[in-house]
Amino acid sequence: MSSKPWLASLKETLSQLRPADRPLRVAVVGIGSELNGDDFAGIALARELGRRVDGQSQLLVIDAGPAPENTSGLLRRFGPDLVLLVDAAQMDDPPGSARWLDWQDTSGISASTHTLPLHLFASYLTAELGCHVVLIGIQPAHNGIGEVLSPAVEQAIQDIACDLSGVLIQH
Repeated sequence: MSSKPWLASLKETLSQLRPADRPLRVAVVGIGSELNGDDFAGIALARELGRRVDGQSQLLVIDAGPAPENTSGLLRRFGPDLVLLVDAAQMDDPPGSARWLDWQDTSGISASTHTLPLHLFASYLTAELGCHVVLIGIQPAHNGIGEVLSPAVEQAIQDIACDLSGVLIQH
Protein backbone atom coordinates (compact mmCIF):
# COMPACT_ATOMS: atom_id res chain seq x y z
CA MET A 1 0.00 0.00 0.00
CA SER A 2 1.20 3.50 -0.83
CA SER A 3 2.36 5.71 2.01
CA LYS A 4 0.72 8.52 0.02
CA PRO A 5 -2.89 7.47 -0.66
CA TRP A 6 -3.58 10.75 -2.48
CA LEU A 7 -0.85 9.90 -4.99
CA ALA A 8 -2.24 6.42 -5.60
CA SER A 9 -5.69 7.97 -6.16
CA LEU A 10 -4.21 10.45 -8.62
CA LYS A 11 -2.44 7.72 -10.60
CA GLU A 12 -5.64 5.67 -10.75
CA THR A 13 -7.67 8.69 -11.90
CA LEU A 14 -5.12 9.58 -14.57
CA SER A 15 -5.23 6.02 -15.91
CA GLN A 16 -9.03 6.04 -16.03
CA LEU A 17 -9.25 9.42 -17.77
CA ARG A 18 -6.56 8.89 -20.41
CA PRO A 19 -8.05 9.65 -23.86
CA ALA A 20 -7.09 7.17 -26.57
CA ASP A 21 -6.53 9.80 -29.26
CA ARG A 22 -4.48 12.51 -27.49
CA PRO A 23 -2.45 13.31 -24.39
CA LEU A 24 -4.35 13.80 -21.15
CA ARG A 25 -4.78 17.50 -20.28
CA VAL A 26 -4.44 18.34 -16.58
CA ALA A 27 -4.88 21.69 -14.86
CA VAL A 28 -3.61 22.24 -11.32
CA VAL A 29 -5.25 25.16 -9.55
CA GLY A 30 -3.56 26.40 -6.37
CA ILE A 31 -5.98 28.21 -4.05
CA GLY A 32 -5.48 30.28 -0.93
CA SER A 33 -4.35 33.52 0.62
CA GLU A 34 -0.78 34.70 0.73
CA LEU A 35 -1.49 36.68 3.89
CA ASN A 36 -2.79 33.87 6.11
CA GLY A 37 0.05 31.53 7.02
CA ASP A 38 -0.57 28.00 5.79
CA ASP A 39 -3.64 29.06 3.79
CA PHE A 40 -0.91 29.97 1.27
CA ALA A 41 -0.24 26.24 0.69
CA GLY A 42 -2.21 25.89 -2.56
CA ILE A 43 -0.64 28.98 -4.10
CA ALA A 44 2.87 28.02 -2.99
CA LEU A 45 2.38 24.55 -4.46
CA ALA A 46 1.18 25.98 -7.78
CA ARG A 47 4.22 28.25 -7.97
CA GLU A 48 6.65 25.44 -7.15
CA LEU A 49 4.98 22.98 -9.51
CA GLY A 50 4.89 25.61 -12.26
CA ARG A 51 8.67 25.93 -12.05
CA ARG A 52 9.07 22.16 -12.29
CA VAL A 53 6.75 21.53 -15.26
CA ASP A 54 7.33 24.69 -17.28
CA GLY A 55 6.92 24.05 -20.99
CA GLN A 56 4.63 21.00 -20.69
CA SER A 57 1.79 21.77 -23.13
CA GLN A 58 -0.57 19.17 -21.64
CA LEU A 59 -0.29 20.78 -18.18
CA LEU A 60 -1.66 24.07 -16.95
CA VAL A 61 -0.67 25.32 -13.49
CA ILE A 62 -2.58 28.28 -12.09
CA ASP A 63 -2.05 30.43 -9.00
CA ALA A 64 -5.72 31.27 -8.39
CA GLY A 65 -5.32 33.16 -5.13
CA PRO A 66 -8.50 33.33 -3.05
CA ALA A 67 -10.82 33.52 -6.10
CA PRO A 68 -10.47 30.35 -8.19
CA GLU A 69 -13.63 31.22 -10.11
CA ASN A 70 -11.63 33.96 -11.85
CA THR A 71 -9.70 31.21 -13.66
CA SER A 72 -12.75 29.69 -15.38
CA GLY A 73 -12.05 31.39 -18.72
CA LEU A 74 -8.45 30.20 -18.74
CA LEU A 75 -9.59 26.68 -17.86
CA ARG A 76 -12.23 26.74 -20.60
CA ARG A 77 -9.63 27.72 -23.21
CA PHE A 78 -7.24 24.99 -22.00
CA GLY A 79 -9.92 22.27 -22.10
CA PRO A 80 -8.72 20.03 -19.25
CA ASP A 81 -9.71 16.41 -18.76
CA LEU A 82 -8.84 16.76 -15.07
CA VAL A 83 -8.76 19.80 -12.79
CA LEU A 84 -6.82 19.26 -9.60
CA LEU A 85 -7.69 21.87 -6.97
CA VAL A 86 -5.08 22.26 -4.22
CA ASP A 87 -5.94 24.09 -1.02
CA ALA A 88 -5.29 24.16 2.71
CA ALA A 89 -7.97 22.11 4.44
CA GLN A 90 -8.80 21.49 8.08
CA MET A 91 -8.82 17.68 8.26
CA ASP A 92 -7.59 17.16 11.84
CA ASP A 93 -4.43 15.50 10.50
CA PRO A 94 -0.82 16.36 11.40
CA PRO A 95 0.32 19.66 9.78
CA GLY A 96 1.56 19.13 6.24
CA SER A 97 -0.50 15.99 5.67
CA ALA A 98 -2.06 15.76 2.22
CA ARG A 99 -5.31 14.02 1.45
CA TRP A 100 -7.38 13.28 -1.66
CA LEU A 101 -10.78 14.82 -0.96
CA ASP A 102 -14.11 14.56 -2.72
CA TRP A 103 -15.11 18.12 -3.63
CA GLN A 104 -18.77 17.26 -3.02
CA ASP A 105 -17.89 16.75 0.65
CA THR A 106 -16.91 20.42 0.98
CA SER A 107 -20.49 21.64 0.49
CA GLY A 108 -21.20 21.81 4.22
CA ILE A 109 -18.38 24.24 4.93
CA SER A 110 -19.85 27.67 5.62
CA ALA A 111 -16.74 29.75 6.33
CA SER A 112 -13.90 30.01 3.86
CA THR A 113 -11.19 32.41 2.78
CA HIS A 114 -12.44 32.04 -0.80
CA THR A 115 -14.93 34.25 -2.55
CA LEU A 116 -16.90 31.27 -3.90
CA PRO A 117 -17.20 27.94 -2.05
CA LEU A 118 -15.10 25.23 -3.70
CA HIS A 119 -18.03 22.87 -4.20
CA LEU A 120 -19.81 25.52 -6.32
CA PHE A 121 -16.70 26.15 -8.41
CA ALA A 122 -16.07 22.41 -8.89
CA SER A 123 -19.72 21.83 -9.77
CA TYR A 124 -19.52 24.58 -12.38
CA LEU A 125 -16.34 23.12 -13.92
CA THR A 126 -17.85 19.66 -14.07
CA ALA A 127 -21.06 20.89 -15.70
CA GLU A 128 -19.61 23.48 -18.06
CA LEU A 129 -16.29 21.94 -19.07
CA GLY A 130 -17.20 18.28 -18.76
CA CYS A 131 -13.99 17.61 -16.87
CA HIS A 132 -13.25 15.56 -13.78
CA VAL A 133 -12.47 17.66 -10.67
CA VAL A 134 -10.61 16.54 -7.57
CA LEU A 135 -9.26 18.28 -4.49
CA ILE A 136 -6.01 17.74 -2.65
CA GLY A 137 -6.18 19.19 0.84
CA ILE A 138 -3.08 20.12 2.81
CA GLN A 139 -3.47 20.25 6.59
CA PRO A 140 -2.38 23.67 7.90
CA ALA A 141 -0.59 24.22 11.19
CA HIS A 142 -1.81 27.82 11.41
CA ASN A 143 -3.75 30.30 9.28
CA GLY A 144 -3.22 33.51 11.22
CA ILE A 145 -3.11 36.83 9.42
CA GLY A 146 0.45 37.89 8.71
CA GLU A 147 1.95 34.49 9.50
CA VAL A 148 4.30 32.67 7.13
CA LEU A 149 4.19 29.05 6.00
CA SER A 150 4.92 26.58 8.77
CA PRO A 151 7.97 24.33 8.27
CA ALA A 152 5.73 21.23 8.02
CA VAL A 153 3.59 22.73 5.26
CA GLU A 154 6.61 24.16 3.46
CA GLN A 155 8.18 20.67 3.38
CA ALA A 156 4.87 19.14 2.24
CA ILE A 157 4.71 21.60 -0.66
CA GLN A 158 8.17 20.53 -1.85
CA ASP A 159 7.29 16.84 -1.52
CA ILE A 160 3.90 17.16 -3.25
CA ALA A 161 5.35 19.27 -6.08
CA CYS A 162 8.04 16.63 -6.64
CA ASP A 163 5.46 13.83 -6.68
CA LEU A 164 3.03 15.72 -8.91
CA SER A 165 5.66 16.76 -11.44
CA GLY A 166 6.92 13.20 -11.76
CA VAL A 167 3.46 11.72 -12.25
CA LEU A 168 2.02 14.47 -14.46
CA ILE A 169 4.98 14.67 -16.83
CA GLN A 170 4.74 10.89 -17.41
CA HIS A 171 1.09 11.20 -18.41
